[in-house]
Amino acid sequence: MHIRHITLADAKAVLDIYKPYIETTAITFETNVPSLEDFTGRIIAYTDKYPWLVAEENGKIAGYAYASKHREREAYQWSVESSVYVHESFQQAGVASQLYTELFTILKACGFINVYAGITLPNPKSYAFHTRMGFTDVGIYKNIGYKMGKWHDVAWLAKNINDHTDDPSAPKKFNK
Repeated sequence: MHIRHITLADAKAVLDIYKPYIETTAITFETNVPSLEDFTGRIIAYTDKYPWLVAEENGKIAGYAYASKHREREAYQWSVESSVYVHESFQQAGVASQLYTELFTILKACGFINVYAGITLPNPKSYAFHTRMGFTDVGIYKNIGYKMGKWHDVAWLAKNINDHTDDPSAPKKFNK
């Protein structure tokens, strides 16, 4: 398995991985599959500041992980949200762990401190995975999203990747 930075040429393969999560689950609260053009724009926007990685096996994209802004206000600049999605044929093969390990290494080197993950409940596989990766419970937003005919809770988990210090330097913009 080779972990590398995403390229715009990967957009279709990555969107193909994401599409079933949108169409058949509440794992993501996105309800409409974005166009390839919109999804490519999302990749461009996110990778301007944050890493987006893909796992590749024999020329096929097996999964991807990325970081994004946690909140808008400047005081949140040391915090990011993380997401990871794996193609169904590569589930339970360690792809997500490899992606997150590399993602957190990059985020740490950039100076980010907190990583957050929102998990739609119930999702025991994702919850267990994030716990194994060192995330701890923050809390649950009850009935925060409506998708697929019902209301869903979202558990928020956190992982510290750097120390909380007084007067921290601003995180560095991600540079491939």
